[in-house]
Amino acid sequence: PGKAFGGEVIQEIIPDVYVYKVEGEYVIYLNDENIPRLKVNHFYRSILSNHGLAPQEDRKYIQEKLRSALWLIRSIHQRQRTIYKVTKSIVKFQKDFLDLGIQSLKPLVLRDVAEDIQMHESTISRVTNNKYVHTPQGIYELKFFFNAGIPSTQGETVASESVKNLVRELIAKEDPKKPYSDEKLVQILKERNIYIARRTVS
Repeated sequence: PGKAFGGEVIQEIIPDVYVYKVEGEYVIYLNDENIPRLKVNHFYRSILSNHGLAPQEDRKYIQEKLRSALWLIRSIHQRQRTIYKVTKSIVKFQKDFLDLGIQSLKPLVLRDVAEDIQMHESTISRVTNNKYVHTPQGIYELKFFFNAGIPSTQGETVASESVKNLVRELIAKEDPKKPYSDEKLVQILKERNIYIARRTVS
Protein backbone atom coordinates (compact mmCIF):
# COMPACT_ATOMS: atom_id res chain seq x y z
CA PRO A 1 0.00 0.00 0.00
CA GLY A 2 2.90 2.39 0.54
CA LYS A 3 4.37 1.81 -2.91
CA ALA A 4 2.91 5.03 -4.34
CA PHE A 5 4.76 7.04 -1.67
CA GLY A 6 8.07 5.22 -1.88
CA GLY A 7 11.08 6.24 -3.91
CA GLU A 8 12.56 4.41 -6.86
CA VAL A 9 14.65 1.32 -6.28
CA ILE A 10 18.28 2.35 -6.58
CA GLN A 11 20.16 0.11 -8.97
CA GLU A 12 23.56 -0.64 -7.50
CA ILE A 13 26.39 -0.48 -10.02
CA ILE A 14 29.12 -3.07 -9.73
CA PRO A 15 32.14 -1.94 -11.78
CA ASP A 16 33.45 -4.36 -14.39
CA VAL A 17 36.91 -2.77 -14.24
CA TYR A 18 38.90 -0.95 -11.57
CA VAL A 19 41.56 1.66 -12.36
CA TYR A 20 43.95 2.54 -9.53
CA LYS A 21 46.98 4.81 -9.41
CA VAL A 22 49.96 2.88 -8.07
CA GLU A 23 53.31 4.67 -7.74
CA GLY A 24 52.36 7.26 -10.34
CA GLU A 25 51.11 4.73 -12.92
CA TYR A 26 47.54 3.63 -13.62
CA VAL A 27 46.89 -0.07 -13.09
CA ILE A 28 43.83 -1.90 -14.45
CA TYR A 29 42.10 -4.75 -12.60
CA LEU A 30 39.22 -6.75 -14.08
CA ASN A 31 36.37 -7.54 -11.73
CA ASP A 32 35.84 -11.21 -12.52
CA GLU A 33 34.01 -12.10 -9.29
CA ASN A 34 30.70 -12.48 -11.14
CA ILE A 35 32.19 -14.60 -13.92
CA PRO A 36 32.03 -18.30 -13.05
CA ARG A 37 35.16 -20.42 -13.37
CA LEU A 38 34.13 -22.71 -16.20
CA LYS A 39 35.77 -26.02 -16.95
CA VAL A 40 34.82 -29.26 -18.65
CA ASN A 41 34.22 -32.37 -16.52
CA HIS A 42 37.13 -34.82 -16.86
CA PHE A 43 34.65 -37.70 -17.11
CA TYR A 44 33.67 -36.62 -20.63
CA ARG A 45 37.30 -36.26 -21.69
CA SER A 46 38.00 -39.79 -20.44
CA ILE A 47 35.09 -41.13 -22.54
CA LEU A 48 36.68 -39.62 -25.65
CA SER A 49 40.17 -40.94 -24.88
CA ASN A 50 38.96 -44.48 -23.96
CA HIS A 51 37.20 -46.04 -26.97
CA GLY A 52 35.67 -48.86 -24.92
CA LEU A 53 33.69 -46.61 -22.53
CA ALA A 54 30.98 -45.50 -24.98
CA PRO A 55 29.63 -46.33 -28.47
CA GLN A 56 30.88 -44.31 -31.46
CA GLU A 57 27.63 -42.27 -31.72
CA ASP A 58 27.80 -41.22 -28.05
CA ARG A 59 31.44 -40.26 -28.40
CA LYS A 60 30.64 -38.17 -31.47
CA TYR A 61 27.83 -36.38 -29.57
CA ILE A 62 30.12 -35.69 -26.59
CA GLN A 63 32.84 -34.40 -28.91
CA GLU A 64 30.44 -31.86 -30.46
CA LYS A 65 29.26 -30.67 -27.04
CA LEU A 66 32.84 -30.50 -25.77
CA ARG A 67 33.81 -28.35 -28.77
CA SER A 68 30.89 -25.98 -28.01
CA ALA A 69 31.84 -25.78 -24.33
CA LEU A 70 35.48 -24.96 -25.11
CA TRP A 71 34.36 -22.31 -27.62
CA LEU A 72 32.17 -20.70 -24.92
CA ILE A 73 35.04 -20.69 -22.37
CA ARG A 74 37.43 -19.19 -24.95
CA SER A 75 34.84 -16.53 -25.89
CA ILE A 76 34.42 -15.44 -22.25
CA HIS A 77 38.21 -15.16 -21.81
CA GLN A 78 38.51 -13.28 -25.11
CA ARG A 79 35.79 -10.83 -24.03
CA GLN A 80 37.61 -10.17 -20.74
CA ARG A 81 40.88 -9.58 -22.60
CA THR A 82 39.08 -7.14 -24.96
CA ILE A 83 37.56 -5.19 -22.02
CA TYR A 84 41.06 -4.95 -20.52
CA LYS A 85 42.59 -3.71 -23.80
CA VAL A 86 39.81 -1.14 -24.34
CA THR A 87 40.14 0.17 -20.76
CA LYS A 88 43.92 0.38 -21.10
CA SER A 89 43.51 2.42 -24.29
CA ILE A 90 40.93 4.74 -22.66
CA VAL A 91 43.28 5.27 -19.70
CA LYS A 92 46.05 6.20 -22.14
CA PHE A 93 43.85 8.78 -23.93
CA GLN A 94 42.10 10.12 -20.81
CA LYS A 95 45.02 10.27 -18.35
CA ASP A 96 44.38 13.99 -17.73
CA PHE A 97 40.78 13.24 -16.74
CA LEU A 98 41.95 10.58 -14.26
CA ASP A 99 44.44 13.05 -12.77
CA LEU A 100 42.43 16.28 -12.81
CA GLY A 101 38.74 15.55 -13.34
CA ILE A 102 35.98 16.17 -15.88
CA GLN A 103 37.30 19.56 -17.03
CA SER A 104 40.31 17.69 -18.49
CA LEU A 105 38.27 15.11 -20.42
CA LYS A 106 39.51 14.85 -24.01
CA PRO A 107 37.39 14.34 -27.15
CA LEU A 108 37.51 10.65 -28.05
CA VAL A 109 35.70 8.52 -30.63
CA LEU A 110 35.42 4.74 -31.03
CA ARG A 111 37.72 4.91 -34.06
CA ASP A 112 40.60 6.25 -31.91
CA VAL A 113 40.49 3.26 -29.55
CA ALA A 114 39.78 0.81 -32.41
CA GLU A 115 42.91 1.97 -34.23
CA ASP A 116 44.96 1.95 -31.03
CA ILE A 117 44.18 -1.68 -30.16
CA GLN A 118 43.64 -2.81 -33.79
CA MET A 119 40.05 -3.95 -33.44
CA HIS A 120 36.83 -3.06 -35.24
CA GLU A 121 34.75 -0.10 -34.01
CA SER A 122 31.66 -2.32 -33.62
CA THR A 123 33.63 -4.60 -31.24
CA ILE A 124 34.61 -1.59 -29.11
CA SER A 125 30.98 -0.41 -29.10
CA ARG A 126 29.66 -3.81 -27.96
CA VAL A 127 32.34 -4.26 -25.28
CA THR A 128 31.74 -0.80 -23.74
CA ASN A 129 27.96 -1.18 -23.67
CA ASN A 130 26.64 -1.32 -20.06
CA LYS A 131 30.17 -1.76 -18.71
CA TYR A 132 31.32 0.39 -15.81
CA VAL A 133 34.77 1.43 -14.62
CA HIS A 134 35.79 2.55 -11.14
CA THR A 135 38.30 5.43 -11.44
CA PRO A 136 39.90 7.89 -8.99
CA GLN A 137 37.25 10.38 -10.25
CA GLY A 138 34.29 8.07 -9.57
CA ILE A 139 32.36 5.30 -11.35
CA TYR A 140 31.57 5.87 -15.03
CA GLU A 141 30.14 3.88 -17.88
CA LEU A 142 32.89 3.13 -20.42
CA LYS A 143 30.73 4.90 -23.05
CA PHE A 144 31.10 8.13 -21.04
CA PHE A 145 34.70 8.51 -22.25
CA PHE A 146 33.60 8.69 -25.90
CA ASN A 147 32.40 12.19 -26.73
CA ALA A 148 32.60 14.66 -29.57
CA GLY A 149 34.99 17.60 -29.66
CA ILE A 150 33.90 21.25 -29.56
CA PRO A 151 36.34 23.74 -31.12
CA SER A 152 38.06 26.24 -28.83
CA THR A 153 39.27 29.69 -29.84
CA GLN A 154 42.85 28.41 -29.59
CA GLY A 155 42.27 25.95 -32.45
CA GLU A 156 42.08 22.89 -30.18
CA THR A 157 39.01 20.80 -29.40
CA VAL A 158 37.38 20.39 -26.00
CA ALA A 159 35.32 17.34 -24.99
CA SER A 160 31.57 18.02 -25.17
CA GLU A 161 31.12 16.43 -21.71
CA SER A 162 33.60 18.96 -20.24
CA VAL A 163 31.66 21.84 -21.82
CA LYS A 164 28.35 20.45 -20.49
CA ASN A 165 29.89 20.26 -17.03
CA LEU A 166 31.18 23.84 -17.30
CA VAL A 167 27.72 25.12 -18.37
CA ARG A 168 26.22 23.17 -15.44
CA GLU A 169 28.66 24.86 -13.03
CA LEU A 170 27.94 28.34 -14.48
CA ILE A 171 24.17 27.84 -14.12
CA ALA A 172 24.58 26.54 -10.55
CA LYS A 173 26.51 29.71 -9.58
CA GLU A 174 24.23 32.25 -11.32
CA ASP A 175 21.81 34.49 -9.47
CA PRO A 176 18.39 32.70 -9.59
CA LYS A 177 16.63 36.08 -9.72
CA LYS A 178 18.72 37.21 -12.67
CA PRO A 179 19.80 34.08 -14.61
CA TYR A 180 22.25 34.26 -17.52
CA SER A 181 20.83 34.42 -21.03
CA ASP A 182 22.09 31.85 -23.55
CA GLU A 183 23.98 34.69 -25.25
CA LYS A 184 25.69 35.60 -21.95
CA LEU A 185 26.73 31.95 -21.46
CA VAL A 186 28.20 31.93 -25.00
CA GLN A 187 30.17 35.07 -24.10
CA ILE A 188 31.48 33.56 -20.81
CA LEU A 189 32.52 30.37 -22.63
CA LYS A 190 34.33 32.45 -25.28
CA GLU A 191 36.27 34.14 -22.49
CA ARG A 192 37.34 30.64 -21.46
CA ASN A 193 38.49 29.89 -25.04
CA ILE A 194 35.47 27.73 -25.94
CA TYR A 195 33.63 28.60 -29.14
CA ILE A 196 30.05 27.37 -29.03
CA ALA A 197 26.81 28.46 -30.74
CA ARG A 198 23.92 29.94 -28.73
CA ARG A 199 21.52 27.16 -29.82
CA THR A 200 24.05 24.56 -28.61
CA VAL A 201 24.06 26.21 -25.19
CA SER A 202 20.24 26.18 -25.07
